[in-house]
Amino acid sequence: MNVRAGLTASVRGLALALLSMAFSLVLFCLSVVSITLIVVGLGVLTTPWIMRAVRANATFRRGLAGKWSGVDVPVPYRTPPRFEGGLVGMSQRCEWLLKDPATWRDLLWLIVDPIAGFALGIFAAGLIAYGAWGFVLAAGVWRPMRDVGYWYGFIPVDSQLTAFAAAGLGVLVIAAGLRYDPALVRAHGLLTKAFLAPNQERALELRIERLTESRADAVDVSAAELRRIERDLHDGAQARLVAMGMSLGTIEHLVRTDPDKAVQMLAETRKFSAEALDELRQLVRGIHPPVLAERGLGDAVRALALRSHIRTEVGIESVGRLAAPVEAAAYFAVSEMLTNVAKHAEAQRIWIDMRHEDGMLRITVTDDGKGGADPTRGTGLTGTERRLGAFDGVLALNSPPGGPTTVTIELPCEVLAEETRAH
Repeated sequence: MNVRAGLTASVRGLALALLSMAFSLVLFCLSVVSITLIVVGLGVLTTPWIMRAVRANATFRRGLAGKWSGVDVPVPYRTPPRFEGGLVGMSQRCEWLLKDPATWRDLLWLIVDPIAGFALGIFAAGLIAYGAWGFVLAAGVWRPMRDVGYWYGFIPVDSQLTAFAAAGLGVLVIAAGLRYDPALVRAHGLLTKAFLAPNQERALELRIERLTESRADAVDVSAAELRRIERDLHDGAQARLVAMGMSLGTIEHLVRTDPDKAVQMLAETRKFSAEALDELRQLVRGIHPPVLAERGLGDAVRALALRSHIRTEVGIESVGRLAAPVEAAAYFAVSEMLTNVAKHAEAQRIWIDMRHEDGMLRITVTDDGKGGADPTRGTGLTGTERRLGAFDGVLALNSPPGGPTTVTIELPCEVLAEETRAH
């Protein structure tokens, strides 16, 4: 039993119960009044402002569901069109909001949250509080209450002995709270998702939008990769091969006139050929590492860890051979994470956990560095997220100041059978 997790869930349950009454109930009342006033014209002015507050509350609760319950709730709102100014614009905004199905789902949530949401939250908080009340009774509070026939659960508290029995029952209630409060908070998160997540139609629209963006990103990434390869070839191997051709032409003339000089230039040309070959190997390794093609993602990530200048521990479970593009995307994502840690984190240790379950490849990279990673500051996270997006993958970053930093990568994929992989 995780005592800390149970106590944390109890506090979170109380916070959720208070939020449901302080915000959801109040916003529902304001929304009903504002929408009713549309018939007299005043609601056209107030409803957009009220709906903005409703959406802010719903977005906040979606975030809490993700942070406290581990339940991801996507935002379903459509991008607003351009509105005219003045009263006409207010009327257009009001009409657009009321025609959006997400608005009515938010309003339905404002009804459910103060009832079912409040019940789940207060029950999670009440188990611990009610269990502690048994100890308070045993401490002597039972005396002024014995004349009113107070019962603690199924125990009539009318003596010190029954008060001690109440404390014993309190221990069981607290144990139940520590055990089941995290499940109650998660149930609250699932309830939030049931009402505040996109409906089926909107989810399909969001997926289409994401696939469109991913396709554009994949094209951009491919174009950038081709430019990099062209630049590396032009500046590296191509330059050396041109120099070799010129040297061979010179050697052809020196063979008869100055054999010693020709031998010297042959040695230099051999050096150029070795360097060009090494650069080509490095270029091929950057496109698709041989260890990845030959031994799979697990061994390729272990090879990355061995090359890291920071102590890196790798844990891999149930990861077989995956489709080559997926393996490449995951490999370069991990490589980018390790590079970021080495450049920016000032870390002493890195932990890589990789597993495949329920049709999903999950990779977690954690370091004990200074934290404060920000994808907007050019750390390569944005490009990695775009590369993963082409495969419907996601990247989640948690990097508070002071650390630790945790990057979680999820890629939907299936493990391939050996015969499928061979083809």
